[in-house]
Amino acid sequence: MSLGHENTTLDGFLGGQLHIRQPKDGYRAATDPVFLAASVDAVAGESVLELGCGVGVASLCLATRVRGLNITGIEVQVEYAALARENAKSNGLDFKVVNGDIGQMPDELRHQSFDHVIANPPFFDKGSGSAPQNAGKATAHVFETDLSDWIDAGLKRLKPNGTFTIIQLAVQLPEILTALSGRAGNIEVLPLAARSGRAAKRVLVRAQKGSRAPFKLLAPFQIHSGEQHVQGTSDYSKSAAAILKDGAALCWEPS
Repeated sequence: MSLGHENTTLDGFLGGQLHIRQPKDGYRAATDPVFLAASVDAVAGESVLELGCGVGVASLCLATRVRGLNITGIEVQVEYAALARENAKSNGLDFKVVNGDIGQMPDELRHQSFDHVIANPPFFDKGSGSAPQNAGKATAHVFETDLSDWIDAGLKRLKPNGTFTIIQLAVQLPEILTALSGRAGNIEVLPLAARSGRAAKRVLVRAQKGSRAPFKLLAPFQIHSGEQHVQGTSDYSKSAAAILKDGAALCWEPS
């Protein structure tokens, strides 16, 4: 099953470097997958697996910034997987998309290991609030699989010393750290704050499989400049604009 173009929009990412087709009414990617892609320190020749790739925004942003990667995505929703393949083809990027459930990893992925695994899991636990009425949006926003299972699936697919990177709500950080405990080290937590002086609502977490390096809580990354938004203006911070508009890498620890 696929969504006809009349049910999708064609949206620009990375300042127009990418044009992504996504559902009009389902889950629609915004800035989170772009920040996730920017956070991966991958180099040409390495392999990357994205868990729950949706229409492919994170993987295709990463493929745009770092050429020569071997990127694979797994996506449970057939329509989204089809759009991800279409988006890769229309942007001239190599990206293999497997339709499947991370809780029952397809055999073709079960026997592979990767240098990097990335994930942008759903944000809300089942029963913790009202799920969106649209089925695709609900799947993208509500945990059908426990967050710990996402992390378990990612770590199992990593090569020794490979990196696992996830973007998630800040309130989910304790669960993320618990799931990583004893299995990965060199854990870095980067809070994403909308503005200076505001609490971070998102976190990026990066961990290295099998490492014993110490935990780091980094200074917050500020997404917007100024204390409040001014209608009709783009007020991304210089660092955020470089990522979102120019496709730059995210610097985890600015000098």
